[in-house]
Amino acid sequence: TKGSKISCKRKCIRRGKAMNQHLAIKNAKFQGGGVDRQQVLDQYKSYLNSGYSQLAEVIGLPVEVYSEGAIVFDENGNEYLDCGGYGVFLMGHRHPKVVEAVRRQLDRHPMATRTFLSAELGAAAEALVKAAPEGLEKVFFVNSGAEATELGLKLAKLAGKTRLIASTGGFHGKTCGALSVTGKLAFREPFGELLPNVTFIEYGSIDALEAALSKSKGDAAVILEPVQGEAGVIIPPIGYLQGVRQLCDHYGATMIMDEIQTGLGRLGYLWGVDEEGVCPDLMLVGKALSGGVVPCGAVLGKPEYFTALDNDPLLHSSTFAGTPLAMAAAKASIDAIRSEMMPQRAQILGEKLLLGLHNTFGFHCEKLVKEIRGKGLMIAMEFHESHHAWDCMLRMIEHRVIMSTSLNQHHTIRFTPPAIFTEREIGWFMHACWKASIELKHAWKI
Repeated sequence: TKGSKISCKRKCIRRGKAMNQHLAIKNAKFQGGGVDRQQVLDQYKSYLNSGYSQLAEVIGLPVEVYSEGAIVFDENGNEYLDCGGYGVFLMGHRHPKVVEAVRRQLDRHPMATRTFLSAELGAAAEALVKAAPEGLEKVFFVNSGAEATELGLKLAKLAGKTRLIASTGGFHGKTCGALSVTGKLAFREPFGELLPNVTFIEYGSIDALEAALSKSKGDAAVILEPVQGEAGVIIPPIGYLQGVRQLCDHYGATMIMDEIQTGLGRLGYLWGVDEEGVCPDLMLVGKALSGGVVPCGAVLGKPEYFTALDNDPLLHSSTFAGTPLAMAAAKASIDAIRSEMMPQRAQILGEKLLLGLHNTFGFHCEKLVKEIRGKGLMIAMEFHESHHAWDCMLRMIEHRVIMSTSLNQHHTIRFTPPAIFTEREIGWFMHACWKASIELKHAWKI
């Protein structure tokens, strides 16, 4: 009808205007950017890492120069859908509330003297404790996830825990203490002996944990992830975390839960332990706590684990930990994650993306793909062969989708997108998966 034609025409005009506006903004951002990719490659080769420079040159990795929401732009103005970042960008890039809080703080007082009190530190601590599982009443802020692991191990040791139980496939960082409980020998072996008295057990097995704890005399600390990230999104059996809590209570062990990658909404719950109603003794926080703007981590704990620090405030310290700038980012991130219902959005979006992967790679590449799995916005696709995983990753990049490798499992690629995808970005993801899956199917003649 005439009316429907007019309505359709108006919609097309609006879409055209929106697209033109998008292109105008995009062009304005990149005119005169002056980024020379070859110069960056040369700088990497000379001053940073020659091996990575060579790899980037061979596979044609671009230079990232700008980001907004779920999108990263390269030096030529090309857009990439960010489903990587190793779990940092739950809120996307440059979330307005976090950026505004950081800008205000930057203009006022970015760094602390470490002598006077910090209002920003107090406010961020209150916000994080109120968001944490009940019972975790104290917090110490640090600069990264690895630092959080280091402090968590130190607090457990101050509580008399001299034996450590970790899991194969687990990943907790690459500083010396964190590396000691990271379950990949290839990362630990070059550095020789690290922390003593560390036992690695099968992840997800209550029997294996009980066998290890039965040899302790109340002197053990158990460190685990609610879902293993770098092992390739390994999801434990239902009831596993409750079982770990019960065994730790029975044998007098400290339960350290590494929520660095899973916490603050990534799994569809504010915390990974919330699904089973578990409260650990110590909880490690990072990645999403930064809001994707200023690096930040933390250790939350039951009050008794902070007694030594209460008695001697200088027993553990860090010059750049808890700066007003980082605390502004952390508090704004916590507030936005809760008020904008990021965990719930992660759960809904995760189900859509997981279904999309099953309908594309799962359908077209069933002989290449071993398993597609996920929880919330922590999604993995495991291949039978590592070279198929790398091929898939490169093809997805060609279709402008960024994803992450799995440091402890090279057969598996991971998707950790932000919870803020628009319908356009969901469609972008689905289309890229469809095209890449068909290309893989033809390339490997399956």
